[in-house]
Amino acid sequence: MKTLKSIGLFFKRLAFGTGGFIKKLWQHKQGRVGLIIVTFLAILAIFAPLIAPYDPYDVTQRAEKGLTPSWEHLLGTSITTGQDIFSMLIYGTRSSLSIGLITGVVIAVLGSLLGIAAGYLGGWVDTLIMRVVDVLLVIPTLPLVIVMTNVLGTSYAVIVLVFAAFGWTGLARVIRAQVMLIKNANYVKAAELSGASKWYIMWRHILPAVSNLLIMSTALTSAGIMVAEAGLSFLGLGNPTAISWGKMLADAQSGGAMLFGHWWSILAPGVGIFLSVYSFMRIGLALEEILNPRMRKGSSMIKVFKHLNNTYLDEVFSSMDEESKLKGEYAGGATVALNTDTQQTTGVPELVPAEAVAESAPAVTPAAGAAVPAEKPAKKRKNNKDAGEKR
Repeated sequence: MKTLKSIGLFFKRLAFGTGGFIKKLWQHKQGRVGLIIVTFLAILAIFAPLIAPYDPYDVTQRAEKGLTPSWEHLLGTSITTGQDIFSMLIYGTRSSLSIGLITGVVIAVLGSLLGIAAGYLGGWVDTLIMRVVDVLLVIPTLPLVIVMTNVLGTSYAVIVLVFAAFGWTGLARVIRAQVMLIKNANYVKAAELSGASKWYIMWRHILPAVSNLLIMSTALTSAGIMVAEAGLSFLGLGNPTAISWGKMLADAQSGGAMLFGHWWSILAPGVGIFLSVYSFMRIGLALEEILNPRMRKGSSMIKVFKHLNNTYLDEVFSSMDEESKLKGEYAGGATVALNTDTQQTTGVPELVPAEAVAESAPAVTPAAGAAVPAEKPAKKRKNNKDAGEKR
């Protein structure tokens, strides 16, 4: 009981404490958007039987196949089964969110435990875990998942275990690198000198230090798992007895929804997948900006690339264009210049060989009788003190 209470207090402080990630996310603009969307999707998943007008699992509540949207069926009916698409969309939230969150949590637990053990204990433990990580990183995950689901079955438990078995490796490497820095901190050394056990130090000192990184990784991993699960269901490798957004796309594709103009059969699950993945990505990227001070001023990588494209590259190319067209540049003993015709068509300056520059440039010869100025030797600077001593 004490262990459960301590775990509950740990997560309560982590979420709602003074530096809790929920408070930090709510203060962050993009994180607030992600939290609102995730909360909305969670409400749909929890209260799906109360919100959905029909039960898509009930065969008696099915209507005619391929009905267009109306007040009776807001998003029409399925072109293959006659189920209400709006009800399927709400019930599909359960499958996508549950698989994404559960798999993300399992990956976070495995990656954190093995990463902390490898980084803090070191020695043969570190070597063994990292060699396993190297082997698993080489194996292509998606083809292996397809093979294992065909062998073991397509239940949600199998899908979660297969994704978790091969998804913890990247997080373990990141956690290990972070722990190798944390274990040299003064408070960790003080705990070691006081006689605290290694397991106590890993639980009470190292795990809280990497908790925010775990939450960020869980959010980003959950988004990737949702897309992967939708892809498996679209390929027919998902759970055939459950309703998911990927299965809705597969049914619409097999029934010829686009051929008959039933675009709403594809748009509805596509929007659901987009919103779920977008919300978790916003949460993960917001936490990354909060944890990484270098990213707080530049909130998006797009801004960085735009800045580079609009300022730095323009300045470089303009300076090269102005200087190299007139006098050329000396690189490795060869004279080169910029071809302005190529730059106008492709946007990238092209180097012209030295022979072409010599042929096109007019020959400059000194006038008759004009003296060629000799190069003056460089003057040496003398200090006033040395000059005074010579006098």
